[in-house]
Amino acid sequence: MQLGIIGLGRMGGNIARRLMKNGHSTVVYDRAAQATQALVTDGSVGASDLADLVSKLTPPRAVWVMLPAGAITEGTINTLVGLMSPGDVIIDGGNTNWKDDVRRAKSLAAKGLDYIDVGTSGGVWGLDRGYCMMIGGKTETVARLDPIFSTLAPGIGNVPRTPNREGHDPRAEQGYIHAGPPGAGHFVKMVHNGIEYGLMQAYAEGFDILRSANNEGRAEGESFDFDMADIAEVWRRGSVVTSWLLDLTASAMAVDADLTEYSGFVEDSGEGRWTIEAAIDQAVPAEVLTAALYTRFRSRQEHTYAEKILSAMRKGFGGHVEPKNVEPKA
Repeated sequence: MQLGIIGLGRMGGNIARRLMKNGHSTVVYDRAAQATQALVTDGSVGASDLADLVSKLTPPRAVWVMLPAGAITEGTINTLVGLMSPGDVIIDGGNTNWKDDVRRAKSLAAKGLDYIDVGTSGGVWGLDRGYCMMIGGKTETVARLDPIFSTLAPGIGNVPRTPNREGHDPRAEQGYIHAGPPGAGHFVKMVHNGIEYGLMQAYAEGFDILRSANNEGRAEGESFDFDMADIAEVWRRGSVVTSWLLDLTASAMAVDADLTEYSGFVEDSGEGRWTIEAAIDQAVPAEVLTAALYTRFRSRQEHTYAEKILSAMRKGFGGHVEPKNVEPKA
């Protein structure tokens, strides 16, 4: 299939490359001309602006927007609406608030355009590992674009199959689902990211306790000087707490167990906040996820080893780099 892609950053560029590697064609655009040219070198058709991109797509067109949530995505979609024709589809693969998806889908439907929201997880590793996708939109539109989604998905790989899944969506085993109508994909991805905060915080606090086990003042024989890299590594092998996040932690600690590269300043992408807002709206207790979000706020005032671990994991899975020269607030 042919797909237009707008935004060729950490994930957008590799989405295009994964599609082309598997026989699809792409028309790409990024405000940074060098990013567009890099994809042209890899086999994409480059576009000079949004109008040029739309003109180079064959109807019914499909355009994937992979930009930061907020004004830049909103403005790009509004411009596309004026350029596209009934039967075309706009896909938002960024971390958009699901309420914006519901609003956009209604607005676009009045103009004969389809809208799909795709919560996309995979970070900088997606080119090789594939992207886990949670998709919202009309059933027939999602089905029409299934060749795109199935190519981007990781596939079943070497993950053991879950017993007794008869009657459930087989796409889930491949790493993608049609979660429901517009907004459903980003809602599921929002909660996914909220859970991610909690998992990361649990690892961070646990390793902080281990690292502090040799502090002064402990009774004789009760102080331990643990090798953090070895503990991270052994937990990867047969432990019930193994995960990709632990893999990333072990990789970072193998290079420098003290994580001196990191200050402990931890950003939040927004979806953690939206998850807590949803919990409040639905009167669902979410103590762990709330505490994990608040810890990120605190990390911008004072930093501990735990925050360094969070920073290392964020860099590992998403290429997120800490702000430079940030001093803790007094």
